[in-house]
Amino acid sequence: METSYDVIVLGTGLKECILSGLCSVNKKKVLHMDRNSYYGGESASLNLEQLYKRFRGDEKVPEELGRTRDYNVDLCPKFLMACGNLVKVLLHTKVTRYLEFKSVAGSFVRDKDAKVHKVPATAKEALSSELMGIFQKRRFKNFVTYVNQWEPDDPKTHEGMDLNKVTARALMSYHKLDDNTISFTGHALALYSNDEYLDRPAREMVERAKLYAYSMSRYGNSPYIYPVWGLGGLPEGFSRLSAIHGGVYMLNKPIDKILYDDNGRVKGVESEGKPAYCKQLIGDPSYFMGTDKIKKTGQIARCICILSHPIASTGDADSCQIIIPALAIKGRKNDLFISMVSFHHKVAAKGKYVAVCSGVVEQKGDEAELAPALNLLGKIDQKFFWVSDSYEAANDSSKDGIFISRTYDATTHFESATTEVLDLYYRVSGTKVDLSISAEPDDLGAQEDAAAGTAAAAAEASATDVAEVEKALEKAEQEEEASKK
Repeated sequence: METSYDVIVLGTGLKECILSGLCSVNKKKVLHMDRNSYYGGESASLNLEQLYKRFRGDEKVPEELGRTRDYNVDLCPKFLMACGNLVKVLLHTKVTRYLEFKSVAGSFVRDKDAKVHKVPATAKEALSSELMGIFQKRRFKNFVTYVNQWEPDDPKTHEGMDLNKVTARALMSYHKLDDNTISFTGHALALYSNDEYLDRPAREMVERAKLYAYSMSRYGNSPYIYPVWGLGGLPEGFSRLSAIHGGVYMLNKPIDKILYDDNGRVKGVESEGKPAYCKQLIGDPSYFMGTDKIKKTGQIARCICILSHPIASTGDADSCQIIIPALAIKGRKNDLFISMVSFHHKVAAKGKYVAVCSGVVEQKGDEAELAPALNLLGKIDQKFFWVSDSYEAANDSSKDGIFISRTYDATTHFESATTEVLDLYYRVSGTKVDLSISAEPDDLGAQEDAAAGTAAAAAEASATDVAEVEKALEKAEQEEEASKK
């Protein structure tokens, strides 16, 4: 085996596998290593027996849960934005040839009263949503209309505002949105995990909200898709891509040490007494524990729950995301998340559902952290709770040639992870991934879902429907004003 490479990648998490695949396609000589005997790292998919062994040791798997091989449980489940950048990367690299996707049935948000609502993304949904009062419905409808019509190169859609200068907070204030509406707009529609975006230029927020609405219009009830048989197929797909382009894979290989030259720049790794040399090194934080290359940023609490029923208030959805904004939880600063998939996606035994609750640890780090999310699930057959530390890079990659990914965050979508991967690849290679490719349902072979999505979009966009709802709301407003007099 050769001992000199352009890039050595440590860990087979999805981020590392995407980077390995992209580097190989870019004609870099890649060696990809993992201490584990399986792909996925902290984002691995486990069967039921593996799940029990990880969390319960030698405890026997209950027979009522079904066959262990029917399960593919994601440790860090995340959905893909249907027309987002990760899907474009999949299409650009042709990794989609190894995967089959199914649209996620629903995207929801929980309010302060612990009620679950569909995330409104169109004018009609804005006017009919129970998330808002009468006056906010019409204001949000106007905001959504503005967002979905806004085009960067068409001043007629700007209403005199330069979104490269106007902040998101100012734009929402212009549309007279209240704190509750701003909260679910930013966290469940634009998918921000905190409120820092409010004081940044509004363009990014508008583009993210547009992407959500557009993706939903293509697929129907939600903007998300998910691989049949679980997320484990994603890192394996990129691994195959890398191998096709000459990448070398070595699983079950412990990393004894990372090698540096006299100037502190990486020059390779040593495994089982044998060195392998490189110009650049990519890895997840677990390979740099006890060094000054990473820093701890907090903790994430997660709880895998096996159910025998869908989550109430989701219309018996076979899969869904539920976001609970921090504003809706007294005393919390960070959002909580729920992702649910089921036997329909070939990740659980027939009649079983797998829901995963997650959130940043803010208090004692016990199950109480996730109580607002767990309380939405109903009867839980089995649950597996754990807390893991979060890390990010603390080194200067321009000096030491080491590029370290962040620990997976608590969100149930890939938006932040995809942004990070694209940035890491640019820093590693000096080139940007071509994202000009189309990301339509037909490109993924999801014609049936696309047809449903197109029909749903047409119904939602019906001017007649919107006009009728708005007329009813206007009458209700007049009656309310009259009663005040």
